[in-house]
Amino acid sequence: MQEQRIIDTLSEKVSGILQKLNTLKEENDMMRNELVTLKAEREIKDQEINKLADQNAMKDLEIEEIVNKIESILG
Repeated sequence: MQEQRIIDTLSEKVSGILQKLNTLKEENDMMRNELVTLKAEREIKDQEINKLADQNAMKDLEIEEIVNKIESILG
């Protein structure tokens, strides 16, 4: 009888551990998916930042050209 209780207790503990393991696996999968999504979003944002930086550099060149034209007209 004592042995049966020990076996039942161990069985319950193993079942609990397996449930926790499965829960953690699911959580891990969700986090991996979220990480992939966040990396993709970051890549898109990085591309947009690079595009805006290029546009800013072009605007700076345009401003410089305008200033040079004004300076040449004035003097």
